[in-house]
Amino acid sequence: MPPKADAEYVWRMEDVIQTYLLPYDPKWPVVCFDEACKQLFGEVRPPLPPRPGCPARMDYEYERKGVCHQLVMCEPLRGWRHVKVTERRTRRDYAECVRDLMDVYYPRVTRIRLVQDNLNTHDGASLYEAFRPAEARRILDKIEFHYTPKHGSWVNMAETEIGIMNSQCLDRRLDSAALIAQEVAAWESKRNVRRTRIHWTFTLAAARQKLCKLYPSIEG
Repeated sequence: MPPKADAEYVWRMEDVIQTYLLPYDPKWPVVCFDEACKQLFGEVRPPLPPRPGCPARMDYEYERKGVCHQLVMCEPLRGWRHVKVTERRTRRDYAECVRDLMDVYYPRVTRIRLVQDNLNTHDGASLYEAFRPAEARRILDKIEFHYTPKHGSWVNMAETEIGIMNSQCLDRRLDSAALIAQEVAAWESKRNVRRTRIHWTFTLAAARQKLCKLYPSIEG
């Protein structure tokens, strides 16, 4: 949790909330980005299918098969999301996601307002490490970064999307990154067809009232 009164926390929190409250503009989309990690588990013994009078049964013993990562991008007001499943979490993975945002998913926008956390790979340096300077600059010129406060990732709506993905799609044992990618793609497609949106209701007024202890006291 942040200190009792933290001006930087308040500044970043209000910046993100104010960004969410902007009217929808397809030329200036607000896109949220976050990452998640999923442990891979294999079955030691095949599960037994259900039969009359007996539910399906799964052995409690399992085999660890490493981890994989999900890089989640979503535009809450449009009801769009995309999840890229990778075996690593590197600067290049992040940089390639940002380039895909620009060139594949939003090629004709004026600028993307990108909401993300303060993970050490989530910055412009990752693009310079992954691409030639001219390419990195081309991408960054069309990105407007909005960072959540430290210890304040709850304000990132991509975290909400990850929670929904985990409960609806990844709430069981899965033994490979390929299988997770397959399951996530089907889940993503259904939500995009329905244009399922996140309705953000936490306003600046609500933040100042409910989180008043985070705001520095100004005297005089």
